[in-house]
Amino acid sequence: MSAPIDLLRAPVSELAALVRGGQVGARDLVEAALERIAAADPRINAFVEVDGDGALEAADEIPPGDERPFAGVPIAIKSNVPVAGRSVTYGSRFLEDNRPEHSAYMVRRLREAGFVIVGMTNLPEFGILPTTEPRHFGPTRNPWDLERTPGGSSGGSAAAVAAGMVPVAHGNDGGGSIRIPAACTGIVGLKPSRGRISRGPDLGDSFLSTDGVLTRTVADTAQLLDVLAGYEVGDATWAPRPVESYASVVRRDPHPLRIAVTASNPVGVDVNPVCTQALQQAAELLGSLGHHIEDAAPSWPGDGVLELFIAIFGPAVSLGVAYGQSRAGRPPTDKEIEPLTRAVYERALATPSVGYLGAMAQLQAVARGIVAFFASYDVLLTPALAERPLPIGECHGCGEDPIEDLRRSGRFTPFTSIFNVTGQPAITVPVGFGPDGLPTSVQLVGKPLAEDTLLQLAAQLETARPWAHNRPSD
Repeated sequence: MSAPIDLLRAPVSELAALVRGGQVGARDLVEAALERIAAADPRINAFVEVDGDGALEAADEIPPGDERPFAGVPIAIKSNVPVAGRSVTYGSRFLEDNRPEHSAYMVRRLREAGFVIVGMTNLPEFGILPTTEPRHFGPTRNPWDLERTPGGSSGGSAAAVAAGMVPVAHGNDGGGSIRIPAACTGIVGLKPSRGRISRGPDLGDSFLSTDGVLTRTVADTAQLLDVLAGYEVGDATWAPRPVESYASVVRRDPHPLRIAVTASNPVGVDVNPVCTQALQQAAELLGSLGHHIEDAAPSWPGDGVLELFIAIFGPAVSLGVAYGQSRAGRPPTDKEIEPLTRAVYERALATPSVGYLGAMAQLQAVARGIVAFFASYDVLLTPALAERPLPIGECHGCGEDPIEDLRRSGRFTPFTSIFNVTGQPAITVPVGFGPDGLPTSVQLVGKPLAEDTLLQLAAQLETARPWAHNRPSD
């Protein structure tokens, strides 16, 4: 039975139910995804590799009646997480032939749930920028406006979901890299709490970064969190198991919440009026739903926080360069890595260990102050972005002053990275469209480990102002 390509815009649980019931075959779903990728990706460039043969082979092993929760549902993986035998490039020419022999624990969990991996998605080199314009693979374009960025660093994954190539895609977030592209493309992006999803087997934990997914609905995000969350043997740190599944929790409205609202930010930049209007609309809607809304903000740390963040973020992303160097047995040439990557890597190499630990200690102190704010509030509501999605070519890290592009990116996205520092869950959700025809979104930030409340509130917003039916034109 042939599956219409538009079926891929259905919720992931519905797709799996169709496969389970025999109304649609797993091969039909995968073929629909591959057809859509072939039609749309030449103009969007979301994928760095499509494995059609492997995906169809996996789909052919899924019979009707397969009881796995997402058997036969196509998914894409960001090309900075190991998938055995697949191209894991980190967006760099230096790792263009990297095909690891092992898969991340997270990938194993997705496969055990029945998902079929159809390909690997594009990202900025080593995931540094919140735009997706790697020199080696070329820019990924926003399906709503091909001259605009889909955000980053999970920009390929976000564009693939927004354009209907796959119903869900993997991403990760070390400074906003799930939430930013979700906001740019009008979909849902949750950064889970620190330790909620294992970074194994390659990492015991990570101070800044966590894995997650990009979806069209809050319910899909909740169900995927149930699949991905949980301790793996050898994890250095982990979040405690939730009392109830997220898929169950998200079906109930939250009790009236205390919600702080602010457009102020740690970087101190002005916010585009379209972004502040989206914030006001979301606040008014949440107030009408019975929540207690108050203008309030944490005590932001001030101008120096961006440099502190770079001092920790730089060594973290430079691990990718070090990995490539260990494989090649030599340092990368200037043709193999971009100017921003080299600048960040050299800065990381020049950072003394005491300086790194000092920056970490200062950021942890900042985090304690911000988390303390949530003793008085259940949720913080902010804009998702300070600007509209940037034009392609404005921020790519290959110019004469690449570090200025990194600072520029902080002015574009000042609301996200601070919550990687605190480790709190945060989600961006669409609320409408601006006069430029691009989606508008807001960010909801929860108490530590409170994904349940955050998902309930996001789902309540989605019910009051549905967005999943919106789609860019082909």
